[in-house]
Amino acid sequence: MAEVEVRPLVQPARMKPRHRGLLLGLGLVVVLPLVLAAAYLWILARDQYASTVGFTVRQEEAASAGALAGGLAQVLGVGGSSGSNARVLYEFIQSQELVELVQRDLDIRAHYAQGWPMDPVFSIWPDATIEELTRFWLRMVRISYDEGSGLIEIEVRAHDPQFARAMAERLVAESQTMINQLNDTARRDAMAWAQQDMDQSVARLRTAREALTAFRASTQIVDPAADIQGRMGILTSLQEQLAQALVDLDLLTGVDDSDPRRRQLARRIEVIRDRIAQERQSFAAQDVTISDTDYPTLIARYESLLVDKEVAEATYRAAQAQLDAARSRAERNTLYLATYIRPTLAQKSEYPDRPVLILLAGFFLLMLWSVLALVYYSLRDRG
Repeated sequence: MAEVEVRPLVQPARMKPRHRGLLLGLGLVVVLPLVLAAAYLWILARDQYASTVGFTVRQEEAASAGALAGGLAQVLGVGGSSGSNARVLYEFIQSQELVELVQRDLDIRAHYAQGWPMDPVFSIWPDATIEELTRFWLRMVRISYDEGSGLIEIEVRAHDPQFARAMAERLVAESQTMINQLNDTARRDAMAWAQQDMDQSVARLRTAREALTAFRASTQIVDPAADIQGRMGILTSLQEQLAQALVDLDLLTGVDDSDPRRRQLARRIEVIRDRIAQERQSFAAQDVTISDTDYPTLIARYESLLVDKEVAEATYRAAQAQLDAARSRAERNTLYLATYIRPTLAQKSEYPDRPVLILLAGFFLLMLWSVLALVYYSLRDRG
């Protein structure tokens, strides 16, 4: 009878040192930090209350009557986008200057230092510098800015709901002050540019009028066009007289040439023709009575001066309208802060969000433990 070989039974699985190391690492890397974080959040961390405020920068969209009359709405920037102003305000809220202003009125350093040193994560040390306070401010003041609409929404966190709302109100007040400063700067710039354009247009108009006056004084002609019309009237009258004299001469046909009337009419016709020739020549030839200047040159020079004067007058009227519009806009605010969410008063603390922080801490700690375990087994397999 053949013998059958029976293999030994498999021994039951037992905990090995590497398994104990993994469990120990899980406890040290994940469980213990989570327990310490939970103890800190629920025992040491102070409650934080949030006050929410929302606003945007609005710009006057209606142009003034003076600007519309002068066609200067685009030049003055009326009705333009206020997105750049909202961006300026967004940067101002994160600036050290605003922190200093709020610190001067509310002493935020003392408020956030109340939990020090028991709560070092959500508190600041009492002797913190303004730079450190500004960095802490950016943690306690969360800003949401929409580039497209220009809406700014701010959440202010503090250990007391009344203090959180007071900070939000102070922030809105300082933002309004900054907008008013932008208004003042825009007014001064608009008035300065408008006044400068006005002064230049006045000087240009004065120069054009003085040049036209000097031309009239040198030529002794107030209006060359009117002078030409007068000369044309004389020429027309001479031509009429010539025609009448020729008719009268034709009526004496058949009369003896020695008749005094024929000689007188012939002499009259000759004199009128000479005068007509002289008048026609004066339009193209030099005329010593007006500074040796021919009429074509005289007219060209006069038209040039007249065009300069008309352009200067048009520029003056536009500058006057611009100055009136700038003065009208300077009398009212073209930028203002529109608050669509007034500072709220919290009834319960929302921060720190303990469950969310514990879940995030657990997730990252577990990921860290997994990476360390993979690194350990990789090194162990290679060894």
